Amino acid sequence: MQREEFLQQLWLDYIHRHPEVGMLRLWPTDAPTEYLTLLTLNLAPFAVEDLLPNMGHLGYRPVHRYAMADRGLLVTLLAPPDNGAWLILAELQLGTLSRQPCDTLQQLVEQTHYRDTRGKNLLCRGRPWPMPSWDEYSLLHAAHPLAGWISAMGPSVHHAGFDCARLGQDITTLDTALTTRGFKASEALQHAVFPVSPLLEYRFYPACSQRLPFAEGDEHRIPLGGLALLQKHLSGDHERAVELLLPHHTRCELP
Repeated sequence: MQREEFLQQLWLDYIHRHPEVGMLRLWPTDAPTEYLTLLTLNLAPFAVEDLLPNMGHLGYRPVHRYAMADRGLLVTLLAPPDNGAWLILAELQLGTLSRQPCDTLQQLVEQTHYRDTRGKNLLCRGRPWPMPSWDEYSLLHAAHPLAGWISAMGPSVHHAGFDCARLGQDITTLDTALTTRGFKASEALQHAVFPVSPLLEYRFYPACSQRLPFAEGDEHRIPLGGLALLQKHLSGDHERAVELLLPHHTRCELP
């Protein structure tokens, strides 16, 4: 799999999950995506340390790592070899969960079929283990919203981020346009996945919740992600906006 094919598959999975995002016409359909946030967890073969070699084969290199103990996340920022979309790998640390939700999530992951643990596209396959029951999902979501999300969606794209400067419009104009189309910016921490640096203006827009069938056949509506806008406070910075996204005080050494 080549990098362009990998990115295209990630994007198609994302807009299939969020068709209302795919139908937006506020910017050209070929407008650049600043970054894609992918959620995973620290269990092989979906742990970041297992994924990084394949990311390297696709041309991505780890630039920074961020430890967010209050979120139970270890976040790795991956740069492409060109001016394309960066990747943010947010890895949920199961050790931050209490025993019952930790065991529940681990038991789900252990049911992954062997063939779904191989290859370079582990982040493009959706959920590789059985759907949890509603009780299991509710337990995991109560323990950590992202644990519930991963149990139902698998390691995959949570949201896309767009740099307003690259879209040619300011964040206030785009915010107004999104609001008129039913997207409302959320300040709830669980929606945005990670904290954001004060060097940027950042807004996260949850997408429409989706009704999904759970293990016992019952259907429930749950939130699945969204999209983000970001705008640098200092337009003269040469860094990409995504490089300023995460708080500097959470940065830690790469292994």
